Amino acid sequence: MKLIVKAPAKLNLGLDSPFIHNDGSLEWNMIMTSIGLSDYILIETNEHSNQIQVFSDSGFLPEDGRNLAFQAAKIFVKEAQLDVGINISIEKHIPVAAGLGGGSSDAAAVLRGLNEIFETNYSLEKLARLGLQIDSDVPYCVYSKTSLVSGRGEIITPLPKLPKMKFVIAKPDISVSTPRILKKIKHSELDHPNIPQLLTGINEHNYQEIINNMGNALEPITSSYHSQITALKQRMLSSGADVAQMSGSGPTVFCVCSTESRAKRIYNSISGFCNEVYLTQPIYL
Repeated sequence: MKLIVKAPAKLNLGLDSPFIHNDGSLEWNMIMTSIGLSDYILIETNEHSNQIQVFSDSGFLPEDGRNLAFQAAKIFVKEAQLDVGINISIEKHIPVAAGLGGGSSDAAAVLRGLNEIFETNYSLEKLARLGLQIDSDVPYCVYSKTSLVSGRGEIITPLPKLPKMKFVIAKPDISVSTPRILKKIKHSELDHPNIPQLLTGINEHNYQEIINNMGNALEPITSSYHSQITALKQRMLSSGADVAQMSGSGPTVFCVCSTESRAKRIYNSISGFCNEVYLTQPIYL
């Protein structure tokens, strides 16, 4: 049996960490949305084997147990007590190590896909709990719709659809180690964005309130190591973006526009400055 599953990238409209738990894990307070930039995951069952195999058209992804899609399949097979082989082929479009949740979204797509193939009827909440064993972004990616994300990443509260908006996304030619950035967090020194007011803007479908209250508490940390982030952000703003900020732990920078025409102008401006640039919008699975 085979199934193709869409795995959309995510953006952090708001990202904050209020405190650290006693076990060393971070408490999150984030608002995420999913976008049209997506990977595509082909899942095939193999009745003649009980092995999990991962294949990718990207030279940057591991195809062994380090791959998050592999980990997702392993966890699902164990949970459902299946004795079957799984082949996973990843058509990669989301940049790797970019702060866009590509690996987490691939893992979430595998969980959703296997749930459909084997008709296990697990709820999204259960799939999210399984996903948390892999990475803190996987629970959100199981839902892949604008949501408030809290706890260690496992508490997902879906939100209303966003007002009409376009995103221009640019990944500079650098890689960022998320664990390294997270270790640099000093909660007393973080510039905490106003997540409650951002949440109000979304609930009231108020575009201006949303862009006024977006923010990423990790941006000053990552940009202190990589000046390209600040340069990209300033270029977007000077080209007419309503707001611009980093996504996740970086290094990807994105901006928001209310019209497609302005977004296209910014896209053209950034394309001459950065190799990986995308024009997209929010989506809802």
